[in-house]
Amino acid sequence: MTVQTDRVAVALQLGREPRGTWRVARRCRCGLPQVIETEPHLEDGTPFPTLWWLSCKKLSSEVGSLESKGFMNQINEDLARSDGLQQSLREATDAYVSRRDSFATLEDRSHPGGGPSRVKCLHAHVAHELMTGDNWVGKRALEAIGWKELTEPCV
Repeated sequence: MTVQTDRVAVALQLGREPRGTWRVARRCRCGLPQVIETEPHLEDGTPFPTLWWLSCKKLSSEVGSLESKGFMNQINEDLARSDGLQQSLREATDAYVSRRDSFATLEDRSHPGGGPSRVKCLHAHVAHELMTGDNWVGKRALEAIGWKELTEPCV
């Protein structure tokens, strides 16, 4: 795919033009962008802490449905009961921030999806898991929806 084709695809997936400078970081089996990687600052210098953005329309919709069904409440309860889960999420968050810092250091040292004691956005954790395979929150979300890679385009 060309850069222009990717731009059109991502705009259709998101329902708007993406903000900031970005590149396709992962494609689904159908060849469309699935995760985009964004620069840590917008063009005007505003901090933009979301390194990996889930762009696949179908997957985003399924993750949104999971959020609306209270899935994060269970995750947060699990985090409250387990130092081990908090430590695992802390390590994944630290690796995320380190990767983001390789572009530019932000004052905000957190994961845009929350952590290590509270999760606030499954989409960010799913994108993180798809990119690195080290985010148990994203992995659990993908398992909960029974995610299978698409073979047909989402847009």
